[in-house]
Amino acid sequence: MQTIGGRSAFSVLLSQDISVIPMLALIPLLALAGLDNSVAGVGETAEATEVTMSLVAGLPGWGVTLVTIAAVVAVILGGIYLIRPLFRYIHSAHLRELYTAVALLIVVGIASLMILVGLSPALGTFLAGVVLANSEFRHELEADIEPFKGLLLGLFFITVGAGMNFALLFGEFTDIIRLTAAVMAVKAAILLILAQVFGLRGRDRWLFTLGLAQAGEFGFVMLSLTVQQNVIPRELSESLLLVVALSMLLTPLLFIAYDMISKRFSETPDILEPDEIEAQGKTIIAGIGRFGQIPNRLLKGSGFETTVLDHDLDTVNLLRAFGAQVFFGDPTRPDLLRAAGLADAKVLIVALDHPKAAIKLVKHARRERPDLHIVARAKDCGEVYKLYAAGANDIVRETFDSSLRAGRYALQALGLSQFEAERQEEAFSGWIAPECLISPIFGIRTLKSVRTRPLWRGPRN
Repeated sequence: MQTIGGRSAFSVLLSQDISVIPMLALIPLLALAGLDNSVAGVGETAEATEVTMSLVAGLPGWGVTLVTIAAVVAVILGGIYLIRPLFRYIHSAHLRELYTAVALLIVVGIASLMILVGLSPALGTFLAGVVLANSEFRHELEADIEPFKGLLLGLFFITVGAGMNFALLFGEFTDIIRLTAAVMAVKAAILLILAQVFGLRGRDRWLFTLGLAQAGEFGFVMLSLTVQQNVIPRELSESLLLVVALSMLLTPLLFIAYDMISKRFSETPDILEPDEIEAQGKTIIAGIGRFGQIPNRLLKGSGFETTVLDHDLDTVNLLRAFGAQVFFGDPTRPDLLRAAGLADAKVLIVALDHPKAAIKLVKHARRERPDLHIVARAKDCGEVYKLYAAGANDIVRETFDSSLRAGRYALQALGLSQFEAERQEEAFSGWIAPECLISPIFGIRTLKSVRTRPLWRGPRN
C-alpha cells in the first residue's frame, strides 16, 4: 500500500466491489427464455417455501431489476437517515454491547433482504459495510466487530469450497487449468495495457498486473445469481466456479513471481542534477531533516551563515516553500562538498539519517581537512564508536540528551529541586558515558581522548 502499484490495485478492487451492485441488478435482464436451472426432485413444500420467501418470484426480468434497484436504494437511504440516529441513541445508552448486537442485526437484516430480492447475502453484507462505514461511530463498530470478521470471512470461503464440484475438476482437469490460465493471461494483458496508459512503471506495473490477474471473490456471487436467473447453464457455472477458485489459489504464486521479478528488475531511477551552490557559509550542514533543522535554525538565529545540503528533494522543496535556503544534492559527493566550501569551512555538522553515509562523509571530510571541527549525529553507542574512529570531534546521540531531560523532569516532579535534579543528571551522564564506551567489540583501548562532556551533557533551560 505504500507504493503506487499497491494503491492503484486497491483502487481497482474498490471500484470492482462498487460495480458489482449495478451488474447484479442488470443480470436478470439477460435471462434466457428456454433455460431452466431448477433442481429436479425438490418437494412441493420446499418449492412453496422458496416462493413465499422471495419477492421476485414470477416477475419478468425488468421487474426483477426494478425490485433489486429499489432494495439497494432502500438500504442506502436507510443507512443515511435511519442508522445514524439509531447509533446516536445507542451511544447515549452507554452500553457497548449494543453496538455489536445492532451492527450484527443490521448485517443479517440487510443480507436477508438481499435474499428476498434474489441477490446474494454476500452483496448484502457488502452494502451493510458501506452503510456502517459512513457512520461517525465506525471506529467503535470496527473494534467491536473485529472478532467476527475473520470468522465470517472464513465461513464464506468454506461455503464456497463446499460448493466446488471436485469430480468435475478431476474429470476435466486439463481443460479447467487451461481455462484458468487463459482468464489470468487475458486479465494480465489488459492490466499491462492499463498500467502503460496510466503511467505505471517498473515494479509498480508488475505489482498492479500480477496482483489483479486473478478472478475476484465476487465472481462466486455473480455466478450464483446467473444460475438462479437462468442466464447460463448450471454445468457451465460449475466449471467457472472452479476457474475462479483456482485463479485465487494461484494468486500467492503470482506474488512470489513478483518478488523474483523485483529482485532482478533493475529499475533506473531518474537522476536529478544537484543544485549549483551560490552561497558558502562557515558551517556546512549535511542533512536538514528533523535533527539537522534544529542546529541550522540555532546558528541562523545567532547570526551565522550556513550552507545546507540534502539529498531528499521533497524535503528541500518543502523547506524552500518556507523561505529556507537549502541546496539539493548528495552531501557525500566530494565535488559537492568542495562547491559548498569545505576548504574554508570551520564546522561540519553531519545530520544524515543513514549511518553508513554519515561515516563515509566524516572520513572524507577528515581526510580533506584535518583541522575541521566535525559534529556528527549518532543513533546508538555502536555508531558513536564508528564516527569517533572516522574522525568526528563531537558526537551527539540523537535521543540521549532528550532522555536525560525527561529524567530530570521526573526527579523534579518527585520532590528534588532544580539544582539537585541537574546535579543528579550531570553525575549520571558522567558515569554512563564511559560505561557506554567500554566495549571490546570495536577495539577501543583508551577513553581519554573521547570528549565526554560535549558528547553527553544535557541541555540547560
